[in-house]
Amino acid sequence: MSSSQSTLEKLLTLRKELTERIDAIDKDIHHKKEPVEKDFAEQVTQRENDEVLIAIDDESRLTVQHINEAISRIKSGSYGICANCGVTIPNERLSALPYVTTCRSCAE
Repeated sequence: MSSSQSTLEKLLTLRKELTERIDAIDKDIHHKKEPVEKDFAEQVTQRENDEVLIAIDDESRLTVQHINEAISRIKSGSYGICANCGVTIPNERLSALPYVTTCRSCAE
């Protein structure tokens, strides 16, 4: 299996996991299975939980967007090239964050 094929499979798996997380968060945030609490203190707690879930949802959606862009770069042959300086991004960095667009120097 080629390195780009392995990376593509890793990205697709990660995207699937994040999409499932987004779907679960969406269901939980909208309380489709439970009514809003009548007790004010419980409503406050529920609201705080929703805010945390919304932040996780936003981050997950952004990561899915980055993954989709990385998949496009793999298909176009530009994957693994720093978008700022044009050098090859080290495999260690791509292994840790397979959707990054910059080398370590440009990311700092």
